[in-house]
Amino acid sequence: MSLTKTTNVDQITVTENGYVLYREATRIMENGNQISQTYHRTSLAPAQDLTGIPANVVAICNVAWTAEVIAAYQAQIAALQANMVA
Repeated sequence: MSLTKTTNVDQITVTENGYVLYREATRIMENGNQISQTYHRTSLAPAQDLTGIPANVVAICNVAWTAEVIAAYQAQIAALQANMVA
């Protein structure tokens, strides 16, 4: 009996406000047959630190997070914080 475990990013989505959402699938295989599969989802805000993030997700972030997207996100956060204080 040979068990193997693999984890791969199987979905990446970019939202209209610049968030990057990705899903990692972890599969347990026994002799080439899948016996288990679980998912883990993560969301990343524009300009977030990408340390430890899979390379293919980082590549998408680098394309999606233009200066305009980052500025719009920061303005949105500032407006939300201003409304909370008022």
